[in-house]
Amino acid sequence: MKGHGDQVLRTKVFTIAAVALLLCAGCGAEEKTDNISAGMAAIQNLEYEQAIQCFDAAMEAKEDERQLCRGMGLAYMGLSQYDSAAAWLEKALQLSDGRPEDMDYDINYYLATAYFRNGQAEEAISSYDAILALRPKEVEACYLRGCVKLYSGNYDSAKLDFDQAISMDPENYDRLIRIYIALVDNGYKEVGREYFEQVIGNNEKSISDYDLGRIYYYLGDYENAKYYLSQVKISSNYEASLYLGRTYEALGDYNYASSIYNDYTLNDQTHAEIYNQLGLCRMQMGEYELALSAFQSAMNIEGNGMMQTLKFNEIVAYEYMKDFKTAAALMSDYLKSYPDDAAAEREYQFLKTR
Repeated sequence: MKGHGDQVLRTKVFTIAAVALLLCAGCGAEEKTDNISAGMAAIQNLEYEQAIQCFDAAMEAKEDERQLCRGMGLAYMGLSQYDSAAAWLEKALQLSDGRPEDMDYDINYYLATAYFRNGQAEEAISSYDAILALRPKEVEACYLRGCVKLYSGNYDSAKLDFDQAISMDPENYDRLIRIYIALVDNGYKEVGREYFEQVIGNNEKSISDYDLGRIYYYLGDYENAKYYLSQVKISSNYEASLYLGRTYEALGDYNYASSIYNDYTLNDQTHAEIYNQLGLCRMQMGEYELALSAFQSAMNIEGNGMMQTLKFNEIVAYEYMKDFKTAAALMSDYLKSYPDDAAAEREYQFLKTR
C-alpha cells in the first residue's frame, strides 16, 4: 500500500492551467493555441499519448512552437521517457528570445527533473545553476540542487545548499521537513535532527503548535507530537488532523486514527489525503470494503493530486477482497499511465496468474 510522504525531489504536478477559457474536445480547432490547450488538458487527465497527438496537431497548425515543445516535454515525462522529455524541453529553452522570463525558469525546473530521473545528475545541477545565476535568491532551486547533490553522493556540497536555503527562509517548515527526509533517506538522520533542534531554538517564540507537533512526529517523539497537535482545532484543520492521525498510526492505534480521519470528513470532503489515510487504516483493521470506499471517495475529488497512489491502493483493496479479476484489469490500466512503476509491474504478473 502506498501512503503519502512529503516529496523530496519535486516532480512538478501536472496540473496546468488551461491556456484558453474553453478547451476544445479534440485536436482540430482553429484558434492559435487550441491544440496546445487540448494537449495540456490531456496531461491533466494523465492521457499522455493523446496529449502528444494534440501537440503534433499543434505543430501542423503552426501554433506557438515554444509552448508545444514545453507541452511535449511534460507529456514524455508523464510517459517516463525522460530522454525525449529532456530533448523537447531543451528545444523549448532554445526558442527563448534571450530575455529570461518566467517560462524559462519553469522549463528549467522541469528539465532538471527530467535529467535527474534519467540519471543525469550533473545536467540537473546545471539547470538549477542556470536558475540561480539569474535569481540568486530562488530558494527552491537551491534546495532542489542540494537534493540532487545529496542523492548523487555529494553530501558536503548538498549541505551547503541546504544551509543556504534554510538561512534564506528559516521559517519554511515544509521545506525543512523535506530536507530532513532527504537526509534520513541518505543516512544523515543526525544532521537532520540538528537542523530541527536549531530551528526550534531560534524560533521558540514564533513557532506554532502545529509546526512543533509535526516536527516531533518526524523525530519519532510521538508523545510530544500528540500534545502539540492536540492543541490545534483538528475538526477544521486538515493538516493537523492528518498529522495527529499519523501519530496514532505510528503508535499502532489504527482505530483512533481512523476516527480522527472519519470525523474530519464529516465537515470537509475536499482532501484526498485524509481519505487515503482513512483507507490505509481500514486496511490495517481488515475492513477492506470500507477501505475501498475511502480510496474511491478520494479519487472522485477533482484535481486530487495523488491519483497514482489512490489507484494503486484501490487495486490492493480489491486483492485483499480476493477480487483478482478486477484487480488485474485495474492494474493493466494503471501501468498504461504509470509505466515506470516496477513494483506494480511485478504485482501485475502475479495477478495474471490468479
